[in-house]
Order: sequence, then structure tokens, then C-alpha cells
Amino acid sequence: MKFFIDSVDIEAIKKFTLSGMVDGVTTNPSIIAKSGRDFKEVIREICSIVPGPVSAEVTATKASQMIEEGEVLSKLAKNVTVKVPLTWDGLEACKRLADQNIMVNVTLCFSAQQALLAAKAGAAFISPFIGRLDDLGEDGMDLIKDIRAIYDNYSNLKTEILAASIRTPDHVRRAAILGADVSTLPPTVLEELAIHPLTDKGLKAFLDDWEKTGQNII
Repeated sequence: MKFFIDSVDIEAIKKFTLSGMVDGVTTNPSIIAKSGRDFKEVIREICSIVPGPVSAEVTATKASQMIEEGEVLSKLAKNVTVKVPLTWDGLEACKRLADQNIMVNVTLCFSAQQALLAAKAGAAFISPFIGRLDDLGEDGMDLIKDIRAIYDNYSNLKTEILAASIRTPDHVRRAAILGADVSTLPPTVLEELAIHPLTDKGLKAFLDDWEKTGQNII
């Protein structure tokens, strides 16, 4: 499974990129607005740090304007992935942009049939929102399972499943078991993936025993 960071926190992106754990980044207008920085400047900087796909979302709602914005965004860096909403206008924009060999991430997916439409439109990624479905009392993982089953039925569908709205390490675990290609998660959740109390306990015991020997490796 690939990990994307869902953030514009440059220091966090640099940190996890150095560890080899970051395969891409997802952004949206809301999190960039909170940074107080210029939208295009942020995208360019992230693209210079991360070699993989960096999602930059359009703000238009009409297909013609989405296409125009998408073409502008795609020129910011070679690894920009244009992010469009899962509406009919978004699907039209996806098809037109994909026909230009521009990577497209279709976001705000909440049903398997929506995911099928996005794949037919040529999306590079589909972003089902797990956490938001959980908020409604549903199990967001059921959507991942259904999309995986549909895509596996048709070898001509090349769209990758990008599990989004990840809230917990367990979301990542379950998405991986079900075959999601990517999880996009906040830096805090990525940090938590490596944490387990038994690991800490075991490390302390090893270090205590080593200290008793009075030896040094270097």
C-alpha cells in the first residue's frame, strides 16, 4: 500500500519523505487556506519535495472551468494530480483532462457506483471518504470492499483506490486488508502507525540489559 500525506505541513512532509514512507500528498482548498500561503506556491513546494503524485484541487464547479483550472494546475509541476469532485461536471472534466494525459483524482466519493463512473472517465485515483461514512453510522470499509470487487471484475479499469478521510491506524489496517491501493492520512495518524506499547516495553528491557554490560558498540 502507498501512503499519501493529507496535509500542507511542509516539515511533516519532509520528515516522512526522508523515512521513505511518503509516496504522495493530497491537499484541498480548505487546508491550504488555513496555511495562509499562496495556493500555487504551496503546491510547487510540495512537488519539489515529494516525487510522487501531489493532488491539487480545482475550485470551479462547471466542467469547462474545471478543465481550464486543471490545465493550469498541471503545469505547476510534472507530478501534480488534478483533483475534481464526483459530479457530472467533475466526471466530464476528468475525461477531458485524462485524455491530455493529466492525472486526475476524483474526490468526495460515497458510493461504489460513483467509483465505477470515475474509473470509466479515466481517473487515476478515486477517493472514497471512509471517516465521513462512519460519521453517518455506516461502515466506510464496506465501500472500499465494494469498489475493490468492482474494479477487480474489469481488467480495463486502471483507477487506484485512494482511501481518504482516514481517522485512525485501524482505518489504515482495514483498508490495506481490503486491497485499497493508497491511504491518504494526516501526519498524526501516520506517526501512530509505528506505535505499540509492547514495542516500547521490549525496547526498554533490551536497553536496560545492555546498560548492565557496560559495553559500547562505537
